[in-house]
Amino acid sequence: MEPEFGSRLDFELEDPLVFAPPAASAKKSKKVIGLDDLLSDFYKEKGKRVEGAAKRKRVVKHDSDEEDNAREATLSYTLDEYQKQMKEMGGEDEMSHWGLRVFGAQKSPPTVVLPELGSCAIFQALHHGKLNSSVEDGKRESEILEGLLINGWLSKLITLSGHLEMALAKWTFHLLMFASEETLRISACDFWCDVLLGKSEETSSPVKIDWLPTYAELKRALGVYGFVFSSDTGSVDADSKHAGPSLNIRAWIKFVAASFQVRSKWPMFSTSEAEELTEVLICLFLDRRLEGLSMLLYECLLSVISYFTHEEWTTSCKKVANSLASRLSMDLNCLRAVECISGIDARSKCLRSEVAYWMLVNFLNKVAGEEILNSLISINVKEKGCDLFRMYIYLVLVENWLLFNSTLEDKAVIREMWGLYLRNCSCLITSTDLRSYASKVRDRALYLLQGSVTR
Repeated sequence: MEPEFGSRLDFELEDPLVFAPPAASAKKSKKVIGLDDLLSDFYKEKGKRVEGAAKRKRVVKHDSDEEDNAREATLSYTLDEYQKQMKEMGGEDEMSHWGLRVFGAQKSPPTVVLPELGSCAIFQALHHGKLNSSVEDGKRESEILEGLLINGWLSKLITLSGHLEMALAKWTFHLLMFASEETLRISACDFWCDVLLGKSEETSSPVKIDWLPTYAELKRALGVYGFVFSSDTGSVDADSKHAGPSLNIRAWIKFVAASFQVRSKWPMFSTSEAEELTEVLICLFLDRRLEGLSMLLYECLLSVISYFTHEEWTTSCKKVANSLASRLSMDLNCLRAVECISGIDARSKCLRSEVAYWMLVNFLNKVAGEEILNSLISINVKEKGCDLFRMYIYLVLVENWLLFNSTLEDKAVIREMWGLYLRNCSCLITSTDLRSYASKVRDRALYLLQGSVTR
């Protein structure tokens, strides 16, 4: 039989290209890859990439932290070196402050016994007046007088009668100096100011006073307040719970001011006592606890220096300045002592100039004005070891010495030396100088130099 047309030939059956066996065994089935497998592979691969990136980031962060720590250590080292250099140059400007503890521990005030107080004429007159009922009630004389003192009637009665008896004067003065009750000490102070500065209403003449306080009384009161008269204020016990000043110091200052205004009527102090009180008042300016009384102290100081006659003042001004200069050391307290003197009138200007001058004399051990300025001009302010704090003290003292002394205005040599000293302080100290008080000396000298040029 002939084969059908189109059937395979024998050689075709032997051709592997024409009839090839299946690539895999029929027993094995082909594996199908699903969507879950693809997602799993994707997330695994992504997790590997994220983990690798995190590792690289940790390495980079570690390197960055090390760089930050290195920079911080370098900055810290630089700052330490800068601070060391500042200390070596004196750049650590420890700003000083003025202030002395001129009051130590207070003492117990003295007692006063005045049996004759009840026999005063003004008190006896009360037995026959409208206040008789108070006396009959058995009140003590002091209680009745305290009431009259507080309401102002005692001052009016004394002014009207024109006579202040000894017992009444001592009693009111003791209250003024030592009373712990504010109302009593204020009333007693007002009473004495009225008596000293007022006039009798009947005769238009000063009130007759049988007893006046002396300088010894005022000095004793200061001693009770704890005031230290010596120049060694470092020994003052400022930490004591009884440390002064007493609250009565305000009344003390007011009484002193009134006392110095009535020399024509009652010359209560000698010249030497007035000199010492002038010095005491300037010392009171140095206690920071009395800053609230600065205006009262100014007024009192003006009253004190006006107490001297013209002949007395020429000598007394130098004595007060020399004594005060010997008390104070070279710090800001000496400048405070100079600047607390107002300088608004001729005498206060004279005192301010003299105090500054005698401080320069003590600090520099020079007397003549030219010697003082020569000594200051010779100081090389550019030297690293130059004490600019002392230069600042000198600068302010010379300023007050010269500017408040009218007799030096016509001395050309002094003016030229003063200008040279100012140029040294302003030009030889640069604006970048970091030493302590460098800017203060330079700025003040520059200001004063401009003022001297414009004159």
